[in-house]
Amino acid sequence: MTDLAFTIPGLGAEDSVRLVESLQDRLHAMNDLHLTLKHAHWNVVGSRFIAVHEMLDPQVALVRGYADEVAERIAQLGASPVGTPGRLVAERGWSDYTLGRADTQEHLRALDEVYDGVIASHRKAITLAGELDPITEDMLIGQAGELEKFQWFVRAHLEGPQA
Repeated sequence: MTDLAFTIPGLGAEDSVRLVESLQDRLHAMNDLHLTLKHAHWNVVGSRFIAVHEMLDPQVALVRGYADEVAERIAQLGASPVGTPGRLVAERGWSDYTLGRADTQEHLRALDEVYDGVIASHRKAITLAGELDPITEDMLIGQAGELEKFQWFVRAHLEGPQA
């Protein structure tokens, strides 16, 4: 059970705990995603190298910012955000990214799958937040919109004839 130092006015302890637990999962997802994107950035090769390499850095930066935003919301809700690698690995519900040095298209296909999982779980968190707290819901909706845009960027590289 999550311990709370306090709650936000108008939001009870039980609802705060539910939100915090959901947000902690989102924090793990954002930390994992920005590290995965950076890993792909370092390991992508092939004919579209520079386009993909340069496309990933802004995604890394924004997602890293989302991790900070989620962690701060957890703290605002009265709990302690956990951003340690050990807890992320122990508590995540998804598999590790397995590609190392690989062609741009391989990384893009793998990242498309990663985005599928992150966006689907973000949407579940939005649904919960919508029942409990419009401030948290608004934050997650904004993040989901950008994550969907990033997935569209990835998918745009997967369409059409390949070089």
